[in-house]
Amino acid sequence: MSAPARRPLGPGGVEVTELSFGAAGIGNLYSPITDGQAATALDHAWNAGIRYFDTAPHYGLGLSERRLGEALRGRDRSSYVISTKVGRILEPADEVSGDDLADGGFAVPRTHRRVWDFSADGVRRSIESSLTRLGVDRVDVVFLHDPDNHAEEAFREGYPALEKLRSEGVVGAIGAGMNQAEMLTRFIRDTDVDAVLCAGRYTLLDHQALTELLPAASERGASIVIGGVFNSGLLADPKPGARFDYTEAPPDLLARARALRTVAERHGTTLRAAALAFPFGHPAVASVLVGIHAPEQVTDAAAQFAAEVPAAFWQEVRETGLLPPEVPVPGPARGKDRL
Repeated sequence: MSAPARRPLGPGGVEVTELSFGAAGIGNLYSPITDGQAATALDHAWNAGIRYFDTAPHYGLGLSERRLGEALRGRDRSSYVISTKVGRILEPADEVSGDDLADGGFAVPRTHRRVWDFSADGVRRSIESSLTRLGVDRVDVVFLHDPDNHAEEAFREGYPALEKLRSEGVVGAIGAGMNQAEMLTRFIRDTDVDAVLCAGRYTLLDHQALTELLPAASERGASIVIGGVFNSGLLADPKPGARFDYTEAPPDLLARARALRTVAERHGTTLRAAALAFPFGHPAVASVLVGIHAPEQVTDAAAQFAAEVPAAFWQEVRETGLLPPEVPVPGPARGKDRL
């Protein structure tokens, strides 16, 4: 199995592997894992050729960053890329009581509280704390994290602060990460971001990002990192009760996902492989981010990513209306020759 290829993340010289490691899971997302399990998962990712790792202070109240930094310590710093995020400052809790599951969704003690802060000072403080937790002297990419309800501060203070840090060489690339396409399009059009991370809005089942975000990125020379390609699980295993965007999938989407799976199997591939390949039909996409917390998930993601998805699959899903005709699909060279 060949290692994932690398692509530029915008014009700034940062390169990322096409398959990347989403580190929310090693922050104990929904359920706990041990330090050893996290380290093993990261070792498997490294052995699979993954060299781009995405984390955030939000993930496990800093646990994800600490575990990621520990696992990468001792490896050649120039050989991998870390992205982290700003917008939530972690402040020590007055007292430790209970866990973070209800507040943030992470199975960790509630040692800190998250404070929204997209100010220039907040951005710098957040990055300094992340560097400490990661144990590195720089991060390669910084995203403004979920500024949905903080647009004014994010554009007025947060983005200019990141732009200044990039000009100082503290970070290599800057952008925003969100679960929507509309505000990300504004970042692409109104600022000089290198890339944005778009979660769940460009998948086999959801093409919202194709309306404005992806064309805008192509026009401006910016890159897109795609997260949530399985839409919370429906495109990984479309069984009754499967989740779509964090809630139970409605019957019509479940039926569509199952139809896609049937076509994939008829052409000798899998729905997971098609879901991972799909975003690379658009030239603005640089990487697909997969949430991973266990070695077997790494093995499966790497195998599915490397698997061939025949052109006949894409042709049939277009002919049957499972994909609209205007949606680009990958060619044989994973997006270099689109159909």
